[in-house]
Amino acid sequence: MSNRLIRTGLGELLGIDYPVIQGGMAWVSTAELAAAVSEAGGIGIIGSGTAPAAWVEEQVRLTRRLTGKPFGVNVMLRSPFVEEVIELVRKERVALVTTGAGNPGRYVPDLQAAGVKVIPVVSSVALARRLARTGVDALIAEGLESGGHIGELTTMALVPQIVDAVELPVIAAGGIFDGRGLAAALALGAAGVQMGTRFMCAAECTIHPRVKEAIIKARDRDTVVTGTSTGHPVRALYNKLSKTYMEMEEKGAPAEEIENLGIGSLKAAMIDGDVEHGTVMAGQVSAMVRQIQPAGEIIREIVAEAGQIIEKLNRLVVR
Repeated sequence: MSNRLIRTGLGELLGIDYPVIQGGMAWVSTAELAAAVSEAGGIGIIGSGTAPAAWVEEQVRLTRRLTGKPFGVNVMLRSPFVEEVIELVRKERVALVTTGAGNPGRYVPDLQAAGVKVIPVVSSVALARRLARTGVDALIAEGLESGGHIGELTTMALVPQIVDAVELPVIAAGGIFDGRGLAAALALGAAGVQMGTRFMCAAECTIHPRVKEAIIKARDRDTVVTGTSTGHPVRALYNKLSKTYMEMEEKGAPAEEIENLGIGSLKAAMIDGDVEHGTVMAGQVSAMVRQIQPAGEIIREIVAEAGQIIEKLNRLVVR
């Protein structure tokens, strides 16, 4: 099987071999994981979250020591350090910035002038159209199957609508686990995929072993969505914390009180290993993760399986 069958314009845009982006997850996507994904031919993303620029700089420098291949940084635009982080990635000329929780438009010209590609995460057609007008390089269309902050549409419904709405490469995210997901995304018109949850169980991912164990043990209905009443819904594994969230929302607790409950809870899970009282942000594909694997092995499996599916579909076409 030739991997050329699944090469898309995303490879040329980002200088990568395969159209696979690793999601930039706060407290999860550190230099070790990002470098391993990039080394395997995809592109790794450091998750900056609300970390100060000094921490991001350390991660960028470490990633460069671990790989000479392109990598990126995810910038959360509501971070109190967003200006410093944007300036850092511009100065360091990383290959790619993905963004969430806002409009990156005012940063686009300076980043692109430094050779940095800008790809925002979007969850609706309206937002995709608005951000496309800012001159970004591509869009990540993320469905509600994903872990963390989510929108209202499924990946299967969202991706083709955004593909039809903009003249930019679109990357599918949410519910992508293997080569079947990559092949399906390409069939929907996407130029590639972004994956988060499966890479959480990559050998190079530095999150607490208890989080990896919880994902591997998860069943099909073990993720829940909380925070809908606050306007910022989040998908995570069901545990004691999410149960408390759900009880508070049912009782009509104020949004501020609900949001305060989550302060520090992501770090508590990912770094300290508190999988009951911390927030284990993970997507619905958690139930499909069965083992810890090197990132390179994950990517090779995805690419090979997608290629086999594409070849099989080609044989099914009546000529």
